[in-house]
Amino acid sequence: MSITEKKADLAGPGVGDYTELETILPKNYHSLLNPKETQQAIFAAKNYVEENLCRKLNLMMVTVPLIVDVESGVNDYLDRDGSRTPIQFHIANDYNKHPVDAQVVQAATKWKRVALQRFAMTPGEGLCTDMRAVRKDYFLDHDHSAYVDQWDWEKSITADQRNLDYLKATVRAIWQVLVGAERHVLKLFPKLADSRYPNLPEDLRFLHAEDLLDMFPDLSRKRRETAILQKYPAVFIIGIGWTLKDGYPHEMRAADYDDWVTETRSDAGRPTHGLNGDILVWNPITERRHEMTSMGIRVNAATLRRQLEITGQLDFLKYPYHQAILNDQLPLSIGGGIGQSRTLMLLLRKAHLGEVSVSVWPKILKHMCAARDIQVLE
Repeated sequence: MSITEKKADLAGPGVGDYTELETILPKNYHSLLNPKETQQAIFAAKNYVEENLCRKLNLMMVTVPLIVDVESGVNDYLDRDGSRTPIQFHIANDYNKHPVDAQVVQAATKWKRVALQRFAMTPGEGLCTDMRAVRKDYFLDHDHSAYVDQWDWEKSITADQRNLDYLKATVRAIWQVLVGAERHVLKLFPKLADSRYPNLPEDLRFLHAEDLLDMFPDLSRKRRETAILQKYPAVFIIGIGWTLKDGYPHEMRAADYDDWVTETRSDAGRPTHGLNGDILVWNPITERRHEMTSMGIRVNAATLRRQLEITGQLDFLKYPYHQAILNDQLPLSIGGGIGQSRTLMLLLRKAHLGEVSVSVWPKILKHMCAARDIQVLE
């Protein structure tokens, strides 16, 4: 791969343009559920996931902001290169005597950790949110929307739980909820049982980003993920953000929430890095990789400073949120975001995110979907 291709590959898993998307959207597609049944199934699955995620991880549902104060530093910039910026606006308030500069949330990652302290969550307790956000810099394709909905969750932990075993145990608990949600909607809507679309496997495979590069050294990240999902239909890739031996991380990750620098060891005993990762599955309808969730053990004072040094963002330390971590004023935690529409798209056997999520779409995409009997909501 060329350097240009490597850099482009870091931008994210979305497709590059609508010419490419036209080759990806399935032909001869017909939804297994009609629009009314789809809405019923959406809320059946949503209620199941929320109830069982809270039960499995000992979480409680809490309210979550849609907008935050710019000066708080709690908004999520999603990656380390500043290419995905939040929507920002000025609230004049009292004829500009007491104004507020606000941003629309891109994710609630940092806010949740502060909320653990606000709601007095002790180790082993956590929170879950029905989060809504806007990410204006996404390319709008079959599984990316400017409107984002997630089950954003966060849990307080102890220092001795900042390890791979605890991370994996948490991932397995989340996976059990997702597999259970699929069983639940299949029971309620038998039409979804279709031999073309295999059910999720009971277990998923854990792999480090370093291992994946060794397995497929000549492939781009997207193609590495595709290749491994041909072998294992559900995987959790560990250590996303750490710079690999080819000089690039598996994917860009922000420096101030997940810990991707901590030294660890793989099951085979090789040196590895990172206490975070993504659950990816194979989507038999789109015949592509399908990201369900990003999550990880969060940075402590030492790893925050190291990651900000690596990314050249030490100026972030001026923000109250980052100062609170440096001064051990926030709980140690683990957390993540499970894409609601992504999950529903997979469980309900849909070809496009817009079939389960109301958002805005360009005319070219709507025309493309209509020609394939894909009914996007708007």
